[in-house]
Amino acid sequence: MTIPLPLLKGIRWSLFVLALTASAVGVSVPARAIRESSFEQKSLQSLPAAEFSRLIQTLSEKDGYFRSDNFTSNETSYLHVVGKLREMGISGGAYVGVGPEQNFTYIAKIRPHIAFIVDIRRQAVLQHLLYKALFHISESRVEFLSGLLSRPLAGDGAPGNGASLERILGFFGSAAASETTFTANLTQVRKIIQEEFRVPLSEQDQDRLQYVYSTFHKEGLEIAFGSGGTNWGSGFPNLRDLILQPDLNGKPGNFLATDEDYRFVRDLQLRNLIVPVVGDFAGPKALASVGEYLRTNGYTVSAFYTSNVERFLFQNDVFQAFAENVRKLPIAANSVFIRSVSGRGQTHPAHVPGHRNTTLLQKISVFLTDYDQGVYTDYRSLVSTNFIAGKKP
Repeated sequence: MTIPLPLLKGIRWSLFVLALTASAVGVSVPARAIRESSFEQKSLQSLPAAEFSRLIQTLSEKDGYFRSDNFTSNETSYLHVVGKLREMGISGGAYVGVGPEQNFTYIAKIRPHIAFIVDIRRQAVLQHLLYKALFHISESRVEFLSGLLSRPLAGDGAPGNGASLERILGFFGSAAASETTFTANLTQVRKIIQEEFRVPLSEQDQDRLQYVYSTFHKEGLEIAFGSGGTNWGSGFPNLRDLILQPDLNGKPGNFLATDEDYRFVRDLQLRNLIVPVVGDFAGPKALASVGEYLRTNGYTVSAFYTSNVERFLFQNDVFQAFAENVRKLPIAANSVFIRSVSGRGQTHPAHVPGHRNTTLLQKISVFLTDYDQGVYTDYRSLVSTNFIAGKKP
């Protein structure tokens, strides 16, 4: 197994290579003791573009399949655990997540030092590279939305950088999309990804990138989980709905709601510290390799956002492989999962009326103990055992 030499040197790099090689050939990596202290406070200045690109390419697995495009989240309850995260002191460390833009809100609230977004589809990685390129050229959230939706900031009604969220969304909700702007932006985004981020794009990658970006261009703030080729039905929240969602205290908390949160996420992006990786949570390489990278560099996982992926792991009879991958993550006693539970079927005890999903926390250490004791016989037992509900006002 040949791996380009990163900036890591000496014994730390040797251990990393050994760990990755062990993972590649199926050798079990022993579980480490859970750290009793809070999450370490190490913070990298930045990752060089070459190292950012190397991580994407060497940690990723083969492209996988999911039946929807997932342009946006469909979880209106995603902010319900923010107060509890703050109460539990979940901050710093490393963040691991899945899916599209909801990760940026959790990153803004948790303030990690590094983040990995692990998704089974190559298209999801390309979408995150699109986001990253837009963060790089957008100093403000107004400019970010302008670039994402291909709506030029033109005319007397264009909001300034300090405009209220309602005014910003009002403008982009009525502004006309520009084909000229879209074409120019797509050209620029492709160039940034390949030349500045040093991530090569195949012809298929470029087609997928255009597909994702053109859907945002066509649908604007109306884009939703049900957009594009998904066959999950209708009734999902659109991007406007998600941005305006309040927490349990009635306060908007999306990463685009305040300049401060937007700037934090953008700063991590500028320093190449939000790394998208192609990987199956139950796969043989990606999640375990992310864990080894974090351990080798002195990080512990503060939060692991799994959305409702574990439901599909149970359905596909691969949950055991996922649990073994979780063991390979460096965690502290307070490290947590963030989960979204669908409202279909039996209503969860922590369900908040008016939402189709319920967002919950669980300590990862508790999960591993319960798993070893055979507590989780199915997905329902997983999400209804030792969960932590959001902090209510």
